[in-house]
Amino acid sequence: MNPSLVPTAEPVSRLIEEFNKLPGIGPKTAQRLTYHLLRMPENQARLLAEAILEVKQKIVLCPICFNITEQEPCIICRNQERDVTRICVVEEPLDVLAVERTRGYRGLYHVLHGVISPMDGIGPEDLRIKELLARLDNDVVQEVILATNPNLEGEATAMYVRRLVGGSGIRVTRLARGLPVGGDLEYADEVTLTRALEGRQEI
Repeated sequence: MNPSLVPTAEPVSRLIEEFNKLPGIGPKTAQRLTYHLLRMPENQARLLAEAILEVKQKIVLCPICFNITEQEPCIICRNQERDVTRICVVEEPLDVLAVERTRGYRGLYHVLHGVISPMDGIGPEDLRIKELLARLDNDVVQEVILATNPNLEGEATAMYVRRLVGGSGIRVTRLARGLPVGGDLEYADEVTLTRALEGRQEI
């Protein structure tokens, strides 16, 4: 019997439905999570609910790099020991964490919040590209490191940014191919990502 056809209480069905909307969560996983929550002590469930609400209420985007933060600007943009002549351009906030784990990069970041994907109706105007260009108009930045994921959309986005920055006198590099094609930056191990940073190339 199809699990979705089994009658359940309305609050349970609603929670399954909401879990199912999350990325990577299918119907069966949504059901498992829901029934796990049903067995969870009420105080633990309340802590989880409060943590979700706190994230929505307190977390904002840094007005400079557009990483997620609790304080404006974010801790990286506030850090006077960072190399302000380099900006590493990534797709998502999770990618900032991945690069930071390598401890091999001390520059700044810029989070695009996605990639160009015509199939999904996402164009350059839907990303934080305009804000990136504004940051480069200060005669301070000497290098832009394009660290989008090595897949079709990531490559297209990197080449689009490269065309916009080209001719400005700013060096534009791309992470070396130590990263697997089709993979996601956030899943790369620290050694692979460090080598990719060290082997970045002009594009």
